[in-house]
Amino acid sequence: MARRFTVSGSIVVEVPPEEAYAAVSRPAQMGRWSPENLGAALAEPDVSAALGTTFEGRNKRGPFRWVTRCTVTAADEGRRFAFRVHAIGLGRPRLRGPIATWEYRFEPEGAATRVTESWTDDRRAWPAPVAHAFDRLVTGGRTFADFQTANIARTLRNLKRELEAEAGS
Repeated sequence: MARRFTVSGSIVVEVPPEEAYAAVSRPAQMGRWSPENLGAALAEPDVSAALGTTFEGRNKRGPFRWVTRCTVTAADEGRRFAFRVHAIGLGRPRLRGPIATWEYRFEPEGAATRVTESWTDDRRAWPAPVAHAFDRLVTGGRTFADFQTANIARTLRNLKRELEAEAGS
């Protein structure tokens, strides 16, 4: 089975692109929507992260907890937000190397926004059989591409529900 290195999902959210961007570009808030992320530690957690900002993400999957170090690689307000995961560890992100890139695109659809979330596997140097075995071990039998496809769908549904509820208040 060939590895899929990038997966994406989209949803239309009934808020303007700038509003969707403002929510997603605050990594400390991501734990509100993601089934795996618990948020992030940043110097200014309540403002949009700027290009080059480095932060530590806190994550969980079942009983397992880990921390990642990430750097914002795109911060185009209302259009695109992305970050690269480049270190990982249990208590601190000690193991360095290319891990993944997360990207969010915001496209206007009338008064609403199409939010597209993408995950790219940056572990290109890993031999396919090693990546395949590791992925199945840590995802309960699935590839990371399949696992992340499901996570993206849940994250986007949660984001839509929350942003539209806030907009309706």
